[in-house]
Amino acid sequence: MLQYCKVMLWETAFLSVIVVSLVSFVGVFTLSLSTVRLRKILFALISLSVGALLGDVFLHILPELDITPVSMTFVFVGFLIFFILEKFLLWHHGHEGEVHDPAIELDRSHNNKHIGYLNIISDGLHNFIDGLVIGGSYLVSMEVGIATTIAVILHEIPQEIGDFGLLMHVGFSRSRALFYNFISALAAVVGLGVVFLIQSGSENIISAILPVTAGGFLYIAASDLVPELHKVNQPAKSLVQLLSIITGFGLMALLLAVE
Repeated sequence: MLQYCKVMLWETAFLSVIVVSLVSFVGVFTLSLSTVRLRKILFALISLSVGALLGDVFLHILPELDITPVSMTFVFVGFLIFFILEKFLLWHHGHEGEVHDPAIELDRSHNNKHIGYLNIISDGLHNFIDGLVIGGSYLVSMEVGIATTIAVILHEIPQEIGDFGLLMHVGFSRSRALFYNFISALAAVVGLGVVFLIQSGSENIISAILPVTAGGFLYIAASDLVPELHKVNQPAKSLVQLLSIITGFGLMALLLAVE
């Protein structure tokens, strides 16, 4: 019975990373949207992502930890890891303001495809980490794994829309942009595989993965997403952002009912 539960757990984890990978196709829906409408949707999705990420940290991940100076240090380490990773990627991109904006205007008279390839590589690294995060969360419980998967999906949707827009603008065809986005997204499966291999030798990995995951989610929400929300300061739109953040947090709270 115990062996059956473990198999079911990993099957669900594998299905989760496949669903996360399929989110890479969400960009195709942006083709029928105007730039103004797309920007409005992006800010709403980013706000929803902030709430979901913070809800996953404070309602699902941290309660599973023994709150000690050591575990909180691992949270800080996770925050630093994502800070260093983003610094590294920004050094290589050299286009900080262009990477995640689907409405950018790049000069097609020059060969800008290298920007697209760099973006694909960096997203592959992020998706690999997503696989590690999802796998580590399922090691705790099915409920925490599902909650983390939802948080990752809500974070990936606006990012994938932006990535697809970037690839289109630098000269990729629609089919090629979708293909490369999907290949990059499959790195999450590799990340899950790494967790599965390590877990089979030592389940103690979860004590390090979860706090590092919490630190990473806190960094993404506070450092990457919230500053994007501050670019909009109209009262009505700010209220929509606030409600979207609360909704994202509320989704994570609702999952507590099934634990």
